[in-house]
This record gives sequence, C-alpha cells and structure tokens, in this order.
Amino acid sequence: MNDAPRTYDVIVIGAGPVGENLAGRARAAGLSTVVVESELVGGECSYWACMPSKALLRPALAQADARRLPGLKDAVQGPLDTPAVLARRDYFTANWKDDGQVAWLDSVDVDLVRGHGRLDGPRQVVVETPEGGSVRLAARHAVAVCTGTTAALPPMPGIADVNPWTSRDATSAKKAPRRLAVVGGGVVAVEMATAWQALGSQVTLLVRGGALLERVEPFAGEMVADAMREAGVDLRFGANVASVERDGAGGEVRIGLEGGARISADEVLFAVGRAPHTGDIGLETVGLKPGSWLTVDDTCQVTGVEGGWLYAAGDVNHRALLTHQGKYQGRMAGAAIGARANGEPVDDAPWGAHVATADHAAVPQVVFTDPEVAAVGLSAAEAEQAGRRVQVVDYDLAHVAGASLYGDGYRGKARMVVDLDRGILVGVTFVGPGVGELLHSATVAVVGEVPVDRLWHAVPAYPTISEIWLRLLETYRG
Repeated sequence: MNDAPRTYDVIVIGAGPVGENLAGRARAAGLSTVVVESELVGGECSYWACMPSKALLRPALAQADARRLPGLKDAVQGPLDTPAVLARRDYFTANWKDDGQVAWLDSVDVDLVRGHGRLDGPRQVVVETPEGGSVRLAARHAVAVCTGTTAALPPMPGIADVNPWTSRDATSAKKAPRRLAVVGGGVVAVEMATAWQALGSQVTLLVRGGALLERVEPFAGEMVADAMREAGVDLRFGANVASVERDGAGGEVRIGLEGGARISADEVLFAVGRAPHTGDIGLETVGLKPGSWLTVDDTCQVTGVEGGWLYAAGDVNHRALLTHQGKYQGRMAGAAIGARANGEPVDDAPWGAHVATADHAAVPQVVFTDPEVAAVGLSAAEAEQAGRRVQVVDYDLAHVAGASLYGDGYRGKARMVVDLDRGILVGVTFVGPGVGELLHSATVAVVGEVPVDRLWHAVPAYPTISEIWLRLLETYRG
C-alpha cells in the first residue's frame, strides 16, 4: 500500500441508492467525492431487493387484476410464463452488471474505488481492493457510512448447513422450487410468498405470531391473509420453527415446529429481519462497537464521535429501513455536509432545512401484494398510544366508482386517522388493488399538515380511485 492517502472532501462507504444520492448531493455542493463499493454500484435495491422483487410481483398482480375483469378473465386463467417473468427480472437487474450505474457516477464526477472499505481512525478509510492491494483515503470534511443491512438468520443449530434462502436468493433464483417454505410475516415474507406462489411454487407461510404485517393497521394484514389463502398459500399462524435440516446436498428441507409438526420443502426462505452491515468496517477505530446500528441526528451525523465528521445514512442508522427513506436521508446528509463545508447553515436553506425530519411521523410504504397495502404516518393504535385525541374514519373502497372499474369483486378499505385537536391527518392506510399510487397524496397531506377543512377543496377526478378522499371526508363530517 502506498502510505500517501488520496484526499477528498467526502468519502462515502457504500454505493447503493443511499450512497449514490449522498455522493451526488455532496458533489453538487462543490465537494470532491469518492465512493467505495465492495459489490455492485447500485446496491441491494437495484440487484437483490426493490427492483427484482417488484419485477417478480408485477405479473402476478396484473394477472390477479385481469382475472377480476369480465371479457378478460377467461383469457388469463392459465399459469404465468415463469421463464419469461424471470428473464424480465434479469433485465431489470441489468443481469447483475453495474455498468450503467458506474456511468452515472462518471457523469456527476464522483470517483469510485472498488473493494472493502474500513475506517482507520478519524477521517481515514483503507480499501482492500479485489486485486489484493489496498488504497488509503483521507477526508477533509466527512466520511459517510451507507453500507445498509444484511438478512438476519435465527441462531438455530445447523441452519448454515441447510443453505437457506435469504431475500437475495428469493429475488435472484433461476427457477421456481416445487415447494417453498417462507418463515416470517413481514413485508419480505408476504411479497415473496405472493410472487413464488404465482410463479408455480406451492408456498407454505410460517408466521410465528398471529397476524401478517403487524406494523400497519390490523385490517391490512387480515385482508392480505385472506387473499393469500385464496391464491393457494398454506398460511399457518403460531408456527414457531424449532429445527431445520436438509437431506443431503440439494435434498429436501425438513422443518420442525414447536409442538411436533413437521413440514417438507425444496427450499426454505427466512425473512425474519435485518442486521446492520457494520461488523467489519472499522468502527472500533473510532470508538464505536462493530456490528452496531449507528445512532444519528436529523442531519445523519453520527452521535458520540468527536469532530462531527462521521455520517450514516440509510438502513444502517435504523431510522426507517426503506429505500426511499434512505435516499431521502442521503440527499439531506449530502446537502448538510456541503452546507457545513461551505460555512452555510443547515437549518435555513433555500429548498428547506437539510434535516431528515420525514423519518419521524410521515414514513410512506407500499406492500406489493394482492391486495396492495399503502400506509403513511401513524396507525390508529400508535396515535392513541402517543396520547392524541383522534377520530378513525373508515370507508369501503369497493363503493368508490373508480375502484369498481377494476373488476368484479373488488375488495379494499381506506382509513384516515384525524387528530381532532389540530384538525389534521396523522395517518392514512389504503388496502386494495391499485392503491399504491394513492399514497403520495396521503403523504403530502400528513407531511404538510393540511387542515382537513382544506382537503375538501382538493377535488378528486371522477371516476378514479382517488375519489376515496371525498368519501372519507364525507364520512368524517357525518
């Protein structure tokens, strides 16, 4: 290694969507910037999460929509063309090549160093390159950790010998297993169970608790569960996995449940949580614990590190484990770094303060199941637990003209949670086919704290599903 470091204003460890956005915003502020990446530029979202998973799910959801439409449903009763779906998935991942993302870095004049980056004291990063060498980098202003998370596996004896699927395997598999067991009840579990059931697998979904999607309104998980059963998923609640073993290399997987029941499958996916990808990035050299989440303030500056030079954006700071929130944090952090480097305030910028305030009470999320689940802000229970005086307003989406056009048997529900003392919305949830595109209007209403009385004058187009806003307001007024 050449002892003389390559010096930049900003070093970003991790070139996923978060790191890219942070680097781009820092560079736009006039700061020289380099990103370090050990895998593919574009990160988890581009190659193993958001994009491939939605490419797998979209045909399943389109087919479900088509089967509700007279005049079309008889033409789409056959199975999906699984090889064609997988080929389209491969297209969306660019066949796991990152040439296009590297070209974007070049276009904004951000340098790239490939290899495993580790902190080596304040403002210092050492990169072990694929060729076996190393590169030392030094930062004038900031180092940003954007390394994300990895799939967590339960501490179960012999689990490594089973070679279980994680989310990466579930989104990159080359064929549909005949039998797939999915362990978990959260977003990854229900989305991948939906996708692979539609692609030809017989899916058994093993949920430790008594509900799906426990972080959203209870009716959302109930409606998704009903639809998954109708699609053929073997859904089991209260199913605690006690053991797992594989019958030789490539053989079937045998899963033992507490109580003595056993299940056989060709593959098993564990979707039981995420862990911070910080175990081997040199945190101990700056007084932090390896493998820990990184606590940050609203500019994504890591607390407890002297000098204010270390930042952490995206999943790694555990504020909101969603790609769009991580990208938002990256933009805010990059702008804050630029403002501080240029001697400007971070809380009084022309385009708004460079602080990630949206991580607190207005986080939007879509679950791409059939039906879709779209939610932002607080659930009714969360609002009540926070001591707010609220009114919960529900409406059956099937009674909205625009929704009825989606086909026979449309099932959906909408809920808004109104803070009665302030006259604003603090949470909105939609469940039903096609509701994902409703979510941004709800996010604007919650983030903007738009008075309910003003929402009456935001007139929805007819006949669209967005007319649900009118129906919710009418129900609220009584």
